[in-house]
Amino acid sequence: MKRKAIAGGLVALLMLGATACSQGGAAAGGSSPTAKNADAGTVKSASAPLPAPFNAGEVHVAIVQNTGQGDYFQQYLNGTRLQAKALNMKLDVYDAQGDNATQASQLDQAIASGATGIIVRHGFADTLCPGVNKALDKGVKVVIYDVEIQKCAPRAVQTQQSDAKMASLVLDQMAKDVGKNVNVGYVNVAGIAPLDRRDVVWQQYKKDNSWTEKFKTGKYTSSSATDSAPMVDNALKANSDVVAVYAPYDELSKATLSGLDQNPQLKSKVKVYGADISTADIELMKAPGSPWVATGATDPNAIGAAVTRTLALDMAGQLSTLKVEFPPILVTQQTLRDKNINNMNDLRAAEPSLNISDVSSSAWIPAVQF
Repeated sequence: MKRKAIAGGLVALLMLGATACSQGGAAAGGSSPTAKNADAGTVKSASAPLPAPFNAGEVHVAIVQNTGQGDYFQQYLNGTRLQAKALNMKLDVYDAQGDNATQASQLDQAIASGATGIIVRHGFADTLCPGVNKALDKGVKVVIYDVEIQKCAPRAVQTQQSDAKMASLVLDQMAKDVGKNVNVGYVNVAGIAPLDRRDVVWQQYKKDNSWTEKFKTGKYTSSSATDSAPMVDNALKANSDVVAVYAPYDELSKATLSGLDQNPQLKSKVKVYGADISTADIELMKAPGSPWVATGATDPNAIGAAVTRTLALDMAGQLSTLKVEFPPILVTQQTLRDKNINNMNDLRAAEPSLNISDVSSSAWIPAVQF
């Protein structure tokens, strides 16, 4: 009965993610976060006068997302919205729902709309660079999140999680748990900047620990968890001798859990190591018999807010760097259980380092903290 309950809960979560995506449009204003991922945050009071252009009323900005589906992206957008509101920004939201050509077209729409600052979140450099450079040429400030774009658009500001550190934290735990000379599985997708950076670390750990990679599978779409689950199921059926799976994106971690639900004889034998965190992820990690034992994480709400502050500083001419990184932490299933952590608020209380309201901030910025 427990296995059926866990499987049913996972299916419900996957359906919820798909619904959240379908409710968002491909144009401005779509892809609102679900209630579970819409943390309110608190706003710190500013202690200095606003600089231009923020001292002249509402400032028009936009975020152009490759996809808004999934817990991580919903939380990220929630943080973006709250920080934009605190800064009196009019925020247009574009969601390409995983279509790269649509994202490029929406970037052009954002430029044409008169936005004076644009956040570009995920996607591919080849399709985004022409639009990014067009925006910069027009004097629009552009902040990139998790796209390797410096080679073709060196004037854009690059922001990202410290993906190498995130992968190392989790893979250190995996090495401690499963040891050397074992068979492992890998669920990842090439061509996505943060996943590529995590892959570099994976390749080194695999070599250092003499892990045999029995399969690599996964798909990056607007419904990565749902679309990747059958692939993981098939891979597990063909490679039942693996003892661990590394899936460095929480939608791929969910796909791995779903694949293991279809192979219950493996569920107690295979450990899952992931990335990212949300209240839904915490529930999945804490579920009875859950194989998801560790994840590397930041608070996506806080990241979304910090990237918005980075854009504000750039628009005010006060940003002194072209690259900003956000540090991750390790979250283990054991810690969640030992500290009775049931949601993101509990996790923030237990791990204060998740609060990065002092990153990309200034005395004139009413920073949102979570």
